[in-house]
Amino acid sequence: MNLRVVAAQVLCRVLKDGQSLTAALDENLASIKEAKDRAFVQALCYGVVRDYQSLEFVLSLLLDKPFRNKDIDIKVLILTGLYQLRAMRVKSHAAVSETVAAVGKKTWAKAVINAALRQYLRDSATIDARVDSNILASSLHPQWLLDAIYQDWPEQAKNIIAANNQQPPMTLRVNPNRISRDEYLKLLQNQQIAAAKIAASDSAIQLTQAVPVDQLPHFSDGWVSVQDAATQFAAPLLELQPRQRVLDICAAPGGKTCAILELQPELAELVAIDIDEKRLTRVEQNLKRLNLSARLIAGDAAKSEQWWDGQLFDRILLDAPCSALGVIRRHPDIKLLRRPDDIAALQQLQKQILQAAWKMLNSGGILLYATCSILKAENEQQIAAFLASHPDSFEIPIVGDWGQQRPAGRQILTGALEMDGFYYARLGKH
Repeated sequence: MNLRVVAAQVLCRVLKDGQSLTAALDENLASIKEAKDRAFVQALCYGVVRDYQSLEFVLSLLLDKPFRNKDIDIKVLILTGLYQLRAMRVKSHAAVSETVAAVGKKTWAKAVINAALRQYLRDSATIDARVDSNILASSLHPQWLLDAIYQDWPEQAKNIIAANNQQPPMTLRVNPNRISRDEYLKLLQNQQIAAAKIAASDSAIQLTQAVPVDQLPHFSDGWVSVQDAATQFAAPLLELQPRQRVLDICAAPGGKTCAILELQPELAELVAIDIDEKRLTRVEQNLKRLNLSARLIAGDAAKSEQWWDGQLFDRILLDAPCSALGVIRRHPDIKLLRRPDDIAALQQLQKQILQAAWKMLNSGGILLYATCSILKAENEQQIAAFLASHPDSFEIPIVGDWGQQRPAGRQILTGALEMDGFYYARLGKH
């Protein structure tokens, strides 16, 4: 099996069909038996997507005219070849020959790919210098996204952009019902897995180097989960108490759902809702591994009348649909799939879900609004507008040694304390 063929298929699904990189990889990696081969395809696809702006710029220097839409498969093959030559430990002759060999029925493309890759090898120093001098190619971001980041965070923009381009660390959440964080660190040490506490969180451990989850001590037994430190603040911020009813909105894939149940095992009930029934399967799998239980509902959070039984909730976690611009380093395809006009539509959806959720919150209850975005329009401005239009609401300040206090809520910028970009606002109800 030519692994470049699989990589090209994955990338075509992203670039041509608009499928997420995660979903495209899930569908295509199953056909590859060897773990090292799956890892190669995954690294190649993530690398091409992460460096897309620079690779496309290089390609423009190598071709007389761009490819037609019907030949996007040939375009992505050249991009995979360029990424191998520029960033991977693949011998140049193998990168060229294997990429050329991946051409299917379009045999005319073999000469084109071979010529482009060999020209890059001959002129790489000159070409890479031109990449460095081009702002879009060197920043690895589309112009609209650069503009948005600089508009909201002019002083921190360079750090955010740099963090977006880095591979994120692997972070764990320790299940306190099974083992303490210090004890689990000892288990990792015994396995020669280098790791350290994250001071801002009581449950987080950061690995020096990522490892497959089956190498983590007692992962299958539910002692630990993979979850970025920024998202681990959600459960403690809810101030959970025994016998409370809790609603987790937009719950998939279930990391926060499970963290809530780990932190407070004596809840009366936890209801987890997500609009995507297929993604709820992931929630179910995570609950089963951790030996936890919740009531799962596939439904539209903005239309609670279709599924809500009328019983009020004491705590609501709203992990709102958003641009996800705070997690680009984990999902670099966001740079390719997200569009500027998506933001206004997402704001409106957030507003609708927030208003629907508020009707389900008991008096004296807490609603925690969260996004994995760094845009003020989706975060502090959304919450400020809600507070102004709902006299029965008030903000409960979030105090912490992480993130920064905003006019409403608290914002973590991508890369701060090596965490994802994330936003929280805590609302109380009179």
